[in-house]
Amino acid sequence: MSLLSKKKTRSLQSRETRLAWALISPTALIVFSLIVFPAIFSIWVSFHDVSLKNLGDVFHAPFVGFENYKKVINDYAFKFQGPNNWGAALTTVVYAFSATSLAIIFGLIASLLLNRPFKGRGIARAIFLFPYVAPIVSIAFVWRWILDPRESGVLNDILLRLNVIDTPKAYLATRGLALLLVILLDAWRYFPFAMLMILSRLQAIDGALYEAAKIDGANTIRQFIHITLPELRYVLGAVFLLRLMWTFNKFDDIFLYTGGGFGTKVLPVLTYEFSFRLYDFGRGAATAMILLLFLAVFMFIYVRLVMKKVENAS
Repeated sequence: MSLLSKKKTRSLQSRETRLAWALISPTALIVFSLIVFPAIFSIWVSFHDVSLKNLGDVFHAPFVGFENYKKVINDYAFKFQGPNNWGAALTTVVYAFSATSLAIIFGLIASLLLNRPFKGRGIARAIFLFPYVAPIVSIAFVWRWILDPRESGVLNDILLRLNVIDTPKAYLATRGLALLLVILLDAWRYFPFAMLMILSRLQAIDGALYEAAKIDGANTIRQFIHITLPELRYVLGAVFLLRLMWTFNKFDDIFLYTGGGFGTKVLPVLTYEFSFRLYDFGRGAATAMILLLFLAVFMFIYVRLVMKKVENAS
């Protein structure tokens, strides 16, 4: 290759490189501005004393090391206080795992039902998607109206008329029951996501597998255990992982239902209270970092143990 050809090749490669950087720069700038920088800044804030008094000059806030983390861990609202007060840390774990597991179970049942041909299946799918696509504010308003503690509340009115209860009940203001209801409402709201993912995989399973199983005398339960579940293992694992991450960081659902009271306070709500009620932004950022650490540990265990077993089984 001549010297002129080499120069032309290098020039073409340089232009292609510059074009590539020019094309990805806007996206890279947006990702850095909205994700990378806020994440790094939150870590920085968690090690500094940032409050309203120095918010105008936040980069000169005094460094306090792990003091914010100690305040969070020793806070009454964070740590376990007994059977009647689990604390935000344990409540977050129970809420996230319970709501995620129920959402996947509901989604699996719904997908199995919708996978069978029947009249009006399209309408049924649209109805099942309603909880997921409806705005959370409107859903929370409707459920708060249904569970209203006054006699005019829908559920109280029905139960009073049926003589099931003697006095109106405050369902979302009863410790224990409030957390259970929040978990069920979260599972009801997000099971359509699991349903869509599972249903798409169900429709891709080769029907010949079920026909061969029927010939061998396998009933519906055995077909489900030995064909359907193994075919769904990757989808179920991915959906569980995604939903668990999203539920761990869920703030709006619980805040709109109970405001974080009556035993439903989770770490995202505690982060909000530290930051925007007490205006202790350093402690709020430290709470967010502890939440991230919780999530990272669970994800590591899940990927290394559960998903490894699934891959080895295949």
